[in-house]
Amino acid sequence: MKKIAVPNAFGAPVYHLERTSSTMTESRGLASRGAPPGTAVTADFQDAGRGRTPGRSWKSRSGENLLFTLFLEYPGLDAIPKALSLRTGFAVSRAIVDVFPALGSLVSVKWPNDVMAGSKKTTGILVEGDGRHVFIGIGVNVCQEEFSGELADKATSLRAAMAGLGSGSHEPPSPESRFALLERILFRLAEVLSPDAGETWRSGLEERLYRRGESVAFIPGAAGSEELVQGILAGIGPEGEIRIIPQGGTEPISFITGELKVY
Repeated sequence: MKKIAVPNAFGAPVYHLERTSSTMTESRGLASRGAPPGTAVTADFQDAGRGRTPGRSWKSRSGENLLFTLFLEYPGLDAIPKALSLRTGFAVSRAIVDVFPALGSLVSVKWPNDVMAGSKKTTGILVEGDGRHVFIGIGVNVCQEEFSGELADKATSLRAAMAGLGSGSHEPPSPESRFALLERILFRLAEVLSPDAGETWRSGLEERLYRRGESVAFIPGAAGSEELVQGILAGIGPEGEIRIIPQGGTEPISFITGELKVY
């Protein structure tokens, strides 16, 4: 593990590994050894990257994507910013557009925490805690252009999304641009998690909310639920809950767990 010269808006070090089992595991180790809150660790490749839903892995080619975990420290559960996963997704979406403005019309945030480019997922977010620290794992498909198995129809990368825009003067994402994106994500995340941010994150997020105002199918509750709610995605509530106007209804219903069925 080596320290790299990536500016960090949290005022803490940024480390890099060529290969690791998981940046989440590395981040937990750094926290336990007394590293300052805000420390980030990134890797070219993860052997055991994980997704939000149990049993789902995060598969990525070596050196092509941005894989990192950041940890923060709070005095208690009440001090953790509400809707942390959503805020993180919003921060990542803004950072992507900062670095690659041509993607501005394509980038959106899918509740509860994926970042999309068009209709495909480009970023996954995993948030975990240990009672004192919060660990925010982020994986952005930057340059990977081929995805195998079921991911072929579900995932894309920033490079592939930009190629879909056609010819032009757009500078395509490169492996080196991962670190410019990392710097900007850290900046946008510090911004959106600041106490001074107030409710601006929510209004900004709703402008980028995937499928907002459209008909959706939603599976409430834990993964594997057989219940299905169909209706119009109305927006996001003050605690980050998704709000859907069910078919035949006039008022939105709020859900705190579940998944949009879009594939």
